[in-house]
Amino acid sequence: MNQPKENIFQVRDLTKIYHMGEVQVHALRGVNMELYAGELVVLLGPSGSGKSTLLNIMGGLDTATGGFVSYRGKNLTKATEKELTDYRRYHVGFVFQFYNLISSLTARENVSVVTEIAEHPMKPEEALELVGLSERMDHFPAQLSGGEQQRVAIARAISKNPAVMLCDEPTGALDSKTGVLVLQALERINRELGTATAIITHNADIADMADRVIHLSDGKIADVTVNRVKKSASELVW
Repeated sequence: MNQPKENIFQVRDLTKIYHMGEVQVHALRGVNMELYAGELVVLLGPSGSGKSTLLNIMGGLDTATGGFVSYRGKNLTKATEKELTDYRRYHVGFVFQFYNLISSLTARENVSVVTEIAEHPMKPEEALELVGLSERMDHFPAQLSGGEQQRVAIARAISKNPAVMLCDEPTGALDSKTGVLVLQALERINRELGTATAIITHNADIADMADRVIHLSDGKIADVTVNRVKKSASELVW
């Protein structure tokens, strides 16, 4: 990155301990990281390395045991439930491994569910066009392939014009060819809208499309690498 960019997220000394009966599980052990405006970051690591826990705390879906996360200078760790609800509603787009579409609604209607509660939404049709589904917007989820359903989920997430997209294994349930189409949609949103994007994966090949790759292991950041030359999503093979 040649120009200093706005710091969207700052994570400092973040810890998370889950209590499973009498056993303590240390999911995060003093994590420090940043996410900048317009950046595409891949969080890479094996299952159990703390990736999802970190993303869930950044997204206001979970709370930290220690340390803090700030979003554009606001300490989320000390936010009230209402503040976290507003933060999730207006500022963050979520994409998960499973699409969570409403089966009785068309693609357009699934996106409209979000645009109706957003502050500055784009039109559902515009969001669906961005993910390449202009011709499929009046189809129901059962009439769409898995990759198309995931792209509807991405359109739903971006339709509220979030500052940041948090994606947890967005290609985890898809084959390689279909997964590339989903990653192309995320890449286009990052490039054209400037949406800061964090993608969790255990698939090292996906890391080649990132500006930075944050490697997690055993609840800690093991390494951070910068891709001097990024691959486009269409060049990825796994």
